[in-house]
Amino acid sequence: MKWLNLILRLALGGVFIAAGALKIIEPAAFATSIGNYRLIPHEWNNLLAITLPWIEVAAGLLLVAGIWKRANALLITGMLVVFLFAIGQAVARNLNIDCGCFGTVEGRKVGLFAIAQDVAMLAAALWLTVRDRD
Repeated sequence: MKWLNLILRLALGGVFIAAGALKIIEPAAFATSIGNYRLIPHEWNNLLAITLPWIEVAAGLLLVAGIWKRANALLITGMLVVFLFAIGQAVARNLNIDCGCFGTVEGRKVGLFAIAQDVAMLAAALWLTVRDRD
């Protein structure tokens, strides 16, 4: 069980470090991606584009380092629930937009594949929240 938890922590934390770091590099492009979802007032896009990537990187780094593992797994769980809601509503509304998940690098469109990836990460985050008790 310890090895599985370690692998999940490193993989999930690594994804959040990479995703957040790529968004930090281009906050304007990330703000545009956020705006494309049409979920929050336009005035909030820049604030979210500047703060969210740093939260992702911090949670990922702490998870990889094994510091406050359950708290950071829970934080990542919460972020993934929000991401799944955002992508799900975009799919339901038939929006043809990039998800913005990895900044402008990946260019991944919202869709069932993006939902499946986030569900897999959510399962890992939930596992770590519940099962990683070291």
